[in-house]
Amino acid sequence: MANFFSIFTITNLLILSLALNLSLVMRVYLNSEKHGQPKVVDVEGPATQRTLLSVSSSSGEEDIDKVINLNHGDPTMYEKYWMMMGDKTTVVIPGWHSMSYFSDVKNLCWFLEPQLAMQIIKLHKAVGNAVTEGRHIVIGTGSSQLIIAALFALSPADGSEPMSVVSTAPFYSSYPVMSTYLKSGLFNWAGDARSFNKEGPYIEFITSPNNPDGFFRSSTVNRTGGMLVHDLAYYWPQYTPISLPADHDLSLFTFSKANGHAGTRIGWALVKDEEVAKRMIKFIELNTIGVSRDSQLRAAKILEVMTNTSVDSSGESFFDISHHLMAERWRLLRAAVNNSRRFSLPEFAPGFCHFFQKETMPQPAFAWLKCEDDEVEDCESFLRGQKILTRGGSKFGVSAKYVRISMVDKDINFSLFLKRLSKLQ
Repeated sequence: MANFFSIFTITNLLILSLALNLSLVMRVYLNSEKHGQPKVVDVEGPATQRTLLSVSSSSGEEDIDKVINLNHGDPTMYEKYWMMMGDKTTVVIPGWHSMSYFSDVKNLCWFLEPQLAMQIIKLHKAVGNAVTEGRHIVIGTGSSQLIIAALFALSPADGSEPMSVVSTAPFYSSYPVMSTYLKSGLFNWAGDARSFNKEGPYIEFITSPNNPDGFFRSSTVNRTGGMLVHDLAYYWPQYTPISLPADHDLSLFTFSKANGHAGTRIGWALVKDEEVAKRMIKFIELNTIGVSRDSQLRAAKILEVMTNTSVDSSGESFFDISHHLMAERWRLLRAAVNNSRRFSLPEFAPGFCHFFQKETMPQPAFAWLKCEDDEVEDCESFLRGQKILTRGGSKFGVSAKYVRISMVDKDINFSLFLKRLSKLQ
């Protein structure tokens, strides 16, 4: 009799537990419906095809008045992947940990956490997008700090005039602002690299794949005395074919575009010349006395998960899933644009990707949209009238008929953007 009641009690507890779990799932579902959050559907399939799909559930009344901000490249699209990974990226930092300014006094970059340095090297090796041998890793508070640190490091302290800084239009819209904001005597923005004809040394930023248009870039000025900074923020498999490891004197990468964690504020530079690396480190030391050690520890854990899921066959590869998501978004956007004569998008050629071991298409993090309507001279203003916020071409050194649109925003915003674009036929 005792055994019978024991079994009966366990059975009842299991049934009760199942009922509670079902109730919790239904509550989360109903709350997401109530607040207009996208539902996540986990689609099982082959390891390289498993993905996360979403369905927008916002009401028509909400859609009419909502302003869609696709001006910034806030990579919130990746949020659902990291939710799926659960506690795999959780980092617990005791209150007594990381109290010192110093991470590794034996390293040239004394505020670089050894764990992060190790994971950066492992990830680049797994992806095959950059040479790390013979390079110094310089960590920064996002690549924005590293851009200015590079300008500081490459400009002679005793120059007779500021070093000219150029990039080929359409160029990253922050380059001019960063080069002129402090009115530095060391460097100054000199405009489009195509029209640059000043004699003497210069610094050329090469963004490849380019922000905003997504094309691969190489040096434009290409003459003696030039120092090149390769901004490789988007040289990851979800955005472009990985044709070969980048092998440059100074390359910049950013955590936000690699995996979506913009709020962690981590970027890194791979620097060949030790003296240039020292001057970059000195700038960061004077600017912020290093980089948050807590952020670095979190970043190291996330990079470790990215590497591990990329080399196993669990079907949870960050790059596989995010590549599929980007491909789907570009398919939907091209379908919406192709149904209209009012807009156009760049056309890309496929390339062999050594990471995926197959041909893939470029699918940039930004769409470089052109208003083809003769009556529309300012595409940014035109779309603002439709409650779609974008960044106009004049900020990138080209015609205002172009706009840059973020492709990595939340599903609900991207779906609403497509809906409004389709109505502008």
